[in-house]
Amino acid sequence: MSLKGLTIAHRGIFDNKEVAENSLTAFKRAKELNIPIELDVQLTKDQTLVVFHDINLKRMCGIDKYLEDTTYQELQTLTLLTTKEKIPTLNEVLNLIQGKVLLDIEIKKTENVELICQKLKKELENYPGEFLLKSFQPNIVRHLKKTTKHKTGLLITTFPTSKIYSYLMSSILLIKYCNPDFIAINKKIIKKKRIQHYRKKTPMFVWTITNKKELEEYKNYADSYLCNYLPYHNN
Repeated sequence: MSLKGLTIAHRGIFDNKEVAENSLTAFKRAKELNIPIELDVQLTKDQTLVVFHDINLKRMCGIDKYLEDTTYQELQTLTLLTTKEKIPTLNEVLNLIQGKVLLDIEIKKTENVELICQKLKKELENYPGEFLLKSFQPNIVRHLKKTTKHKTGLLITTFPTSKIYSYLMSSILLIKYCNPDFIAINKKIIKKKRIQHYRKKTPMFVWTITNKKELEEYKNYADSYLCNYLPYHNN
């Protein structure tokens, strides 16, 4: 599987009006257009793998509660924004996509590293299609690299409140510790010489592209692109 030349629909194809991010409809639209899909995975209180980005349900579901403190049954009483769709399980998404397009799966930050990795590996064990795994959390990336043969990436961003922490979380020492197959970089820092140096040895993704102009701008700085696909499509 090549990690270069990919244009990936970030959380599916959505507008967060008629179609919500990380919803089955958003993923179905990407599948129909044969576009690779990025999605987010985390565990509920009763250890169900669901596809949802935020740690808190407020923005997408209107309830101020952490997803990890909520059972899957409780999630079924909620809908995404103004749509009638519910937070899908990873299993539902896998059954929908059925290997037709590449999946780029982000594992959200958690203290239950071994548990979520174990459940994720089991869920994907017989999946017929190609997929990537990635996380901001270095110990998740390192754990997956040690326990699977799946291509695994490290997400890197900037932390405005701490320049030292930002540097450490994008340092060569951290990259050597994780040994990722690819790196996914926030577009705010991808142009830095220090960051670009990593690209010589490791394929680099950039996120999140929002229009065609940005896509052209970052083509010289990345190998693959995570796009909020509707704005990109419309501009």
